[in-house]
Amino acid sequence: MKVVSDIYRSPKDEELYLYVDKQQGMEKVPEKLRALFGKPVHVTTMLLTAERKLARADVDRVMQALQEQGYYLQMPPVVDDEMRAIAVQNTKLPRG
Repeated sequence: MKVVSDIYRSPKDEELYLYVDKQQGMEKVPEKLRALFGKPVHVTTMLLTAERKLARADVDRVMQALQEQGYYLQMPPVVDDEMRAIAVQNTKLPRG
């Protein structure tokens, strides 16, 4: 299976992405989700195939969701307290 997908970023959270089938556009995305997502910012158009690797999503799940519901919502990564502490510590490292 191959799917051409438009990928959008939420203006409300830079790590929240919405994949939609390019041919269908946003028509199958529920109105409530669109409202919560905000005005979508187009990031790229991509050909999805089983061989394609995505940074933070399983391409098979994305393609299945596009086929079944017309969209796939990629949520921001979960950051626990330990990871948050490490991130803060890394921002304090000297740059040079």
